[in-house]
Order: sequence, then structure tokens, then C-alpha cells
Amino acid sequence: MADIKGRVLLDTLAAVRERGGEQDLSKIIKSLSNESRKVFESPILFSEWYPLDAFAEFLEVDVRETANGDREELARRSEKVVGAQLRGVYRIFVRLGSPKFVITRISAVHETYFRGVKIILEFEPYSATIKYFGFNQKQNIMEHVIIGFFRKALAMSGANRVDLKFAVPIAQAGPYSELAISWQ
Repeated sequence: MADIKGRVLLDTLAAVRERGGEQDLSKIIKSLSNESRKVFESPILFSEWYPLDAFAEFLEVDVRETANGDREELARRSEKVVGAQLRGVYRIFVRLGSPKFVITRISAVHETYFRGVKIILEFEPYSATIKYFGFNQKQNIMEHVIIGFFRKALAMSGANRVDLKFAVPIAQAGPYSELAISWQ
């Protein structure tokens, strides 16, 4: 079973508040299952672990309620969060890094945000494959969050003609999912 760090939940709640206010946040939380609602109605601690299923359900409801079900909007929203996170000193590292460096660094950061998810990187010139072990089918919305994260970081690094797609989707429910990235 996969978990996610409280920081991610807190950043997401802050983004929803900024975008739609307490009214949108309340509407989303009220639409959650009892189990997930308990997570979001309790105090969320920055460094604690929370069920990834609850976070995935929150994202599903958010997209349904505030983006007419458009999951690509979630990727765009993730890009905004990443842009805010990669400011100051971190922005310099992203801008100065090669796409390979950025992908390696972002993957390492993802490993600190997820517990129960293993990440394996494979590189070739101008492409990378990232295998994620540990996501379950109900967490397939995470594909859009991950794509938005990498898309923004690679754009900030100066990579051109970036293509990102899940060659093995999380929804496929296999032993792993696989993100394929290419650039020029």
C-alpha cells in the first residue's frame, strides 16, 4: 500500500484555496468517501504519511468538481505547484541542469514524497524511462500529476520538444507503470 507525504497534501490544499477559496475546498472534501474525508478533515502534518488512495480520490473529485473532469487541467495545475516549489536556489539547479540531471533529481524528490513506491530510471541519449512500482489502478490520476511535474521542470531546464507519456499506464494495473520521456 502506497502513502504520500503530508507536504504534498498541504501544498495541494493551499493550491485549491488559492484557486477557488474555502468554498471549493469544502465542496471537494464533502464529496469524498468517509475514509478519505477523515484524512482531509484531520490536522495534516508536514512530515507524516497519508494514504495515497485518499489523495488520489481528492484529486479525482477536484478535477470532476472544478475542471469538468479534464485531467489535463490537473497536469497544468501541477506545473504551477512545481514552478512555485522550484524557486530560489532550486530554480538555479534546474536551469543549469541537463534534462538527465533534472529527471534524476525529480525522481529522487518523488521517492521522498512516496512510501511504498519504488522508482527505477533508465537513460538513453535524449530519452528516459521511469518505472514506478507500487501504484495501484485506483491511483491512475497520479499520471497527470507526474507528467505536469516533469513537463515544468524540463521546460525550466531548457529542454526542447519534450514528449511525456505513460507507455505502461497506472490504470493497466500491472506490476509497474512506465513513463517515457524524450527531448531534443
